[in-house]
Amino acid sequence: MPDLLKPTRLRESLPILLAALAFVCLVGGGVFFLAGQSDQAARIWFFGGGAVLVALVLDILRALLNGRMGVDAIAALSIGVGLALGENLAAAIVAVMYAGGQLLESFAEGRARRDMTALLGRVSRTAMLYRNQSLESVPIEALQPRDRILVRKGEVVPVDGRLLAPSAVLDLSALTGESLPVPIQRGHEVPSGATVLGDAFDLLVLRESAESTYAGIVRLVEQAQASRAPMARMADRYALVFLAVTLLLAGGAWWWSGDPTRALAVLVVATPCPLILAVPVAVIAGMSRVASHGVLVKTAGALEALAAVTTVVVDKTGTITSARPEVGDVRPEPGFTADDVLALAASLDQASGHVAAEALVRAATARGLALVLPQTVVEDAGRGLSGLVGDRRVALGGSRYVLSQLSAGEAFNRTGVDSGTAIVAVGIDGRAAGLILLSDAIRQDADVAIAAFRAGGIRRIVMASGDRTDVAEKASATLGLDAVAGDLTPEDKLELIRRERLDGVVMMVGDGVNDAPALALSDVGVAIGVRGSAASSEAADAVLLADDLARLPLACGIARRSRNIARQSAIAGLVLSGGAMVLAAFGYLTPVQGALLQEVIDVAVILNALRALRG
Repeated sequence: MPDLLKPTRLRESLPILLAALAFVCLVGGGVFFLAGQSDQAARIWFFGGGAVLVALVLDILRALLNGRMGVDAIAALSIGVGLALGENLAAAIVAVMYAGGQLLESFAEGRARRDMTALLGRVSRTAMLYRNQSLESVPIEALQPRDRILVRKGEVVPVDGRLLAPSAVLDLSALTGESLPVPIQRGHEVPSGATVLGDAFDLLVLRESAESTYAGIVRLVEQAQASRAPMARMADRYALVFLAVTLLLAGGAWWWSGDPTRALAVLVVATPCPLILAVPVAVIAGMSRVASHGVLVKTAGALEALAAVTTVVVDKTGTITSARPEVGDVRPEPGFTADDVLALAASLDQASGHVAAEALVRAATARGLALVLPQTVVEDAGRGLSGLVGDRRVALGGSRYVLSQLSAGEAFNRTGVDSGTAIVAVGIDGRAAGLILLSDAIRQDADVAIAAFRAGGIRRIVMASGDRTDVAEKASATLGLDAVAGDLTPEDKLELIRRERLDGVVMMVGDGVNDAPALALSDVGVAIGVRGSAASSEAADAVLLADDLARLPLACGIARRSRNIARQSAIAGLVLSGGAMVLAAFGYLTPVQGALLQEVIDVAVILNALRALRG
């Protein structure tokens, strides 16, 4: 996988070299000035300011080629005018201020991105594939669903798969932030990116490498680090206005006083480093803080939207309810036994990534039933799947889906089945074979998350489920939600999101393929990435990497804090700079004094922006 995120060595070292050159020239010129060699001092200051000016002009030209006009044009003007007027010391101070600010921004962003970039060095390249009764090392891109691979101790799991060994011990810290080893039992899904701490084990491949959890996370990190926040883009949009105001004030001061150094003083203190540096530092720091808590936000804009959420829409299965449903009972139809129904259904479900699939595989394994690898599996997302298990044709999923796969006249006996019970219908060889009853308990962290959402200012929480309405209402009965909607198709969920968006900023939380459209339409879509579908993760604006809903209200709180800090830094910096511009225009600040004052302002607002890394 190409390393698209790390800058080249030259671009990494340029801020350091530029800041060092500007500082050495400023200090060196000062030494010559104190020694009475003012001409030599002026030359050194001119060289330092000129070097930074060249780099700054190149950056501005690159921005213009990309269709952006940055506010750093004012910094270029102040250095250039200073050199032109012979105010080399002021130009050198502004050069140190700008180069030092760029270095501080580079350091701050590097520190802020650490939690996200740590993911990128762990991508597996090859896997040990069972082929013709032997093991063969193949590129991970060659792996296909239902292949069987060996993952050895110390290796990173290359693709998502289902554990075929009795147990395994994994390090999931790169995915979820969980520092303790996590035991996994046979039949459970193993996410790519986990590190094997225990013995080697066999894995049944569920998804191709490009669709696996870890590959998706790396793509999300790429998007997150390439994005720019709306507040940062706002600085660019208003750059021309700010530049015009600055030039008008500087020109007016020159015209009124007849002294061009007043115009220079205005330009020096107008250098808007609070917008250039403070806003992106605060936003990226917030993204890093959120990532360290197991929520990967794709874009800086999504972080700002997360800070403004007023309504939360949640899916039921795997989101509000437990990610580990259990088989409560098996109701076979005449001519079939409970073990036959469960064994064939669990064998087919080995090829599925649905949250209910693990329950069937676990139950069959616990009963000691032999499972067979399925063939020619076809999955209809959100409805069911069918395929061959040995020489038996098996279909399972919702009743309507399974009946559509069976012979005419087939039906399931629902006598004694509670209307609020989740079921998996099973058809074998064209006949109705039985119902598998699942118990899907409310997640232990669901009520904590909902209470935290309420405390954080969320006004409305809605459950949107594809399950029957009675099942959804039963699941939500104890949670105190504002509304429950069941029997929803993906199109119905889209319509619900549209309605909710009329009254506020909507965050949708889901994990299934059928949630992907709603996740994409909502203001902030959050996918349950640990066990959710690749489609939902790609469509969402953020991915919950840790299996803990309570981290979402925490992420909202961090986003609000980061947004507030960014605004505080920008507003305070610009107000202080504006006041200094007025003082400079009336002659109360010389260019050198203005440069020093602006340096103090810049350091203050950037340090304030770095508060987003803490708390």
